[in-house]
Amino acid sequence: MTRCLDCGAESSSDECLSCGLTVAAAEIKFRRRLVRRTGWFFLGAIVFVPASQVFPPLELDRIWIFAGVIFFVAIGLGFWLDSRARRRRELEILKRIFFGLVPVLWVLAALLYANGRFDSSHPQSHYATVVGHISMPGLPHSDRLVVTSWREGRLLERVPVDRADFDRFRLGDGVVVLVQEGIAGVPWVYGVNRP
Repeated sequence: MTRCLDCGAESSSDECLSCGLTVAAAEIKFRRRLVRRTGWFFLGAIVFVPASQVFPPLELDRIWIFAGVIFFVAIGLGFWLDSRARRRRELEILKRIFFGLVPVLWVLAALLYANGRFDSSHPQSHYATVVGHISMPGLPHSDRLVVTSWREGRLLERVPVDRADFDRFRLGDGVVVLVQEGIAGVPWVYGVNRP
């Protein structure tokens, strides 16, 4: 007893009793759907990058690491599904996991954008000192100020800033980091000013 590659119904013959597809037709239909969903996943990854920088979260690096892990797990799973479909092996559990990962980056992008866009809290001022700069070239280009932390249990904060703020502040400068709470509870950087 095997499962149909397309609908997942149990079948003991060459033709699925539930959807009426043969094994070969079900494989082709599943692989087409896999390509479409992979395209949606890639588009979600592309949308996630700028959406995460419009209202940059304080923990942007950790969020990008999480998104990167999701991205590579989903892509690896997609290749594995394609390989198993060609050999007509069981895919139902892997298929459900992959299809469940497709909207994750879309949801995360929408959450981060809405977190800042609809936040009506007043920015909280935190005093810090610039101890370093980080400029990551490429797409997307990202500039960070490394400042002393105001949070308990942390030594440093990597504060996302625009290019003008990145060039304006030097090592040892005192800064005021304005942070808003966010409607989803994800603190984000409103701005960086001089004291």
